[in-house]
Amino acid sequence: MVISSKAPMAMHNSVRAQERTQAHEDIPMRIDNRRCYRKAVVAAALMLSAPLLSAQDNYTAPRTLNGQPDLQGVWANNSTTPLQRPEFFADRATLTEDEYQRLLARAAEIESGGGDALFGDGFLNAVITGEVESYDPSTGNYDQSWMSSRNVERRTSLIVDPPNGRLPPMLAQARERMSAEATMRRENPSDSYTSRPLQERCITYGMPYMLAGYNSYYQIVQSASHVAIIQEMIHDVRLIPLNGGDHVDANIRLWHGDSRGHFEGDTLVVETRNFSDESVFMGARGNRLFTERFTRTADDVLRYEFTIEDEQTWERPWTAVINYTHSADPIYEYACHEGNYALEGILSGARAEERRAAE
Repeated sequence: MVISSKAPMAMHNSVRAQERTQAHEDIPMRIDNRRCYRKAVVAAALMLSAPLLSAQDNYTAPRTLNGQPDLQGVWANNSTTPLQRPEFFADRATLTEDEYQRLLARAAEIESGGGDALFGDGFLNAVITGEVESYDPSTGNYDQSWMSSRNVERRTSLIVDPPNGRLPPMLAQARERMSAEATMRRENPSDSYTSRPLQERCITYGMPYMLAGYNSYYQIVQSASHVAIIQEMIHDVRLIPLNGGDHVDANIRLWHGDSRGHFEGDTLVVETRNFSDESVFMGARGNRLFTERFTRTADDVLRYEFTIEDEQTWERPWTAVINYTHSADPIYEYACHEGNYALEGILSGARAEERRAAE
């Protein structure tokens, strides 16, 4: 018997679901999931076509007092676009108009149905297949009312390189490593608190955080010498120096790596290395090189591009682009403490099972 530790997450996000009501009420291109507005939203989604989140021609980002491009504010990743392009789209980077309109209509039906919450790529998968895969069938503690309003784009994948919109092949050694780790987690899920995932222990969700629609908000604060990125999920904060100095010693490993940033024109470029081996991203461990590019392309759009290089995981680097949208909402406290009080129940339940099995 394992006691779920997910309830605090759901309790937290209800604050945003309730208090974001007015902020999104007049944004016609987003599908609102608030129960009291569902019928109106379905009708609106069927009639309205959502915008392409793209750069405005000849747009120049505003400047801070010290002359830097001003990237400050609260930005949201609530896109329905999947990381990888579904194979049936082949090489098409965008939807046809007919596909796009059907996506809008089907998405509205899903969100108005009161079904299970659809995190990340699960939203588009449900639209395409017509099947909703439950995130948590054991407790059923998430439904669509926990989710933020979603942005429906015409793009078929966040990945822009490779051009097919899909992850490059994974190296055999990486597949073997991941298989061994999965077997260890499956066979020894609760040997110790260290057996539990970092997310469950409220340490970090890592970076980049890819779970669109749920606590997927970021606040950027700038000074002349640093940029701070506050991630709502588990209240992570990255403090990025802009002095162009050397990275810390390679033996020093950090949850979010060691970042150094600089501006290239209107773009903030951040290079991060020295990740902890426990801070895994899609199979990549501590030796990955992570390069981010933040560019404000409109008053309400921040283009976020990242490239991952890891010679121990993939055959080649890959790049994805996410269009963050400006939010009038503040960042809310996640209120998830390191350690997570539910761990005591999880571990004591596992010990009880062991005693019962030994009888």
